[in-house]
Amino acid sequence: VVVDFLGEEANPFGVSCVGSRSIAGLLDAEHLERVDEDGRRLGDVMTAFGLDPAAALAQAWAPGSLHGYVELHVEQGPVLQASGTSIGVVTAIAGIERLFARFTGRADHAGTMPMTMRHDALAAAAASVVAIEREGCGAPVHGVSTVGRFESGPGAFNVVPDEARVWAEMRSTEGEWLTGARRRVVDAIGAEASQRGVDLVVEWLNDQEPVRADPLVQDVIGTAADSLGLTWQAIPSGAGHDAAHLAHLGPMGMIFVPSIGGRSHCPEELSETRDIAEGIHVLAATLAQMDARPDPVGSA
Repeated sequence: VVVDFLGEEANPFGVSCVGSRSIAGLLDAEHLERVDEDGRRLGDVMTAFGLDPAAALAQAWAPGSLHGYVELHVEQGPVLQASGTSIGVVTAIAGIERLFARFTGRADHAGTMPMTMRHDALAAAAASVVAIEREGCGAPVHGVSTVGRFESGPGAFNVVPDEARVWAEMRSTEGEWLTGARRRVVDAIGAEASQRGVDLVVEWLNDQEPVRADPLVQDVIGTAADSLGLTWQAIPSGAGHDAAHLAHLGPMGMIFVPSIGGRSHCPEELSETRDIAEGIHVLAATLAQMDARPDPVGSA
């Protein structure tokens, strides 16, 4: 079966991989009620696009109904190219936790209010950027953290900012680290805001939990690469993929091919035609080997 899923990328509603979530039974009514910054519901946007939100909640395939699922993708990172390796065998797909923090302080005259008496929302938010970055830098295995958006107001040279907003995310293949990182980040930015007399509201949106690729599917992919004379290495995926949701339906695996310079989601994103072709050959060989087995790969 070849499936083209709709809506893989992150969106203003904080729910990615909408199509594969639907098939896997992981899209629920709460997702449809989420609103974007303009107050639009996800369900209403789907309807305007010509989709039936109710049907999207009712079309799930049965767990265990797939013999296996294999997805071919560009790495979106620099590891394979840097090591000169043809194929990446994905070990796990990172979990994603997204944070929205609102800092509310007090607007004052920037020339007359002493530094020690200010309630500067932007300064508290700026400290949170450093705290979030520090958390990702200290991850013991695979962990990253990113502040992707930052706003403050009122935006005048001579006014102490009374409001700031931060949008950030943390990713890791280790669920235990993600749980601890959430707690540590909230503690750190909460302490900074309190010290500055700034109110803080934090909201978390869980995009997905970490998902391990099936070990035997990984073995089949590696064997397929070997049979074609291609070099390969085990590699985690820091990006989210439809495969993370299809793992609920059967044994899952992913094949990576190199990305030039590790560039992704930008005009410079590029993979060599030869590398893509080699990935397709590995995918075909993997599917043939899996199809030849009488039982699902993951049941062995």
